[in-house]
Amino acid sequence: MIKPASNQPEIESFTRLQVLIAMGLTAVVWLIIAKIWLKTPYSGGLLPLHWNLPHLGIGLGCGVGIILASTLVYRIWPAYRTSANLYLQLVLQPLFWADIIWLGLLPGMSEELLFRGVMLPAIGLDWYGIILSSLCFGVLHMTGWQQWPYMFWATLVGGVLAYTAVATDNLLVPIAAHILINLLSSGLWKFSHPDQQTARKV
Repeated sequence: MIKPASNQPEIESFTRLQVLIAMGLTAVVWLIIAKIWLKTPYSGGLLPLHWNLPHLGIGLGCGVGIILASTLVYRIWPAYRTSANLYLQLVLQPLFWADIIWLGLLPGMSEELLFRGVMLPAIGLDWYGIILSSLCFGVLHMTGWQQWPYMFWATLVGGVLAYTAVATDNLLVPIAAHILINLLSSGLWKFSHPDQQTARKV
């Protein structure tokens, strides 16, 4: 069992049902915000979503690259490793293996719709929009100030996803990357922490 470092706060564990409900509700909230935003004068429209096999390949390749980079950062940066473990333990510990599918799909689609699909065009399809939308995406992944390394990494990942969206003008690319990142990183974490498997009933 991973024990947080002494300077880390104790984080109350959630049940499987609580995590699944939170994922579903959050996805619905992001969808509602995106829909409302698109109807305001501050909307830049929705970034196009086109089925395109080469773009799908770019998205999957981007996802693999981010996972490899994240694995390297996890190994060489202790503060990030501690921060990531606390965050992933909170979310993944109660889940069954089959639940990882929902963890990949729901945040992967809803977060990309809001942050890259709606927010990015509203701010601007340029470096300013990429940076600002990525900062918002990073803050979303911070559960406390002690989690700043995880937030920092999420901001960088958000920047890469935003750049691919702007470069290809296709929301499919960051969606594919995000889903793959969530699926593989969650699966790898649960596989490497067999003692963290859920023992809690719903």
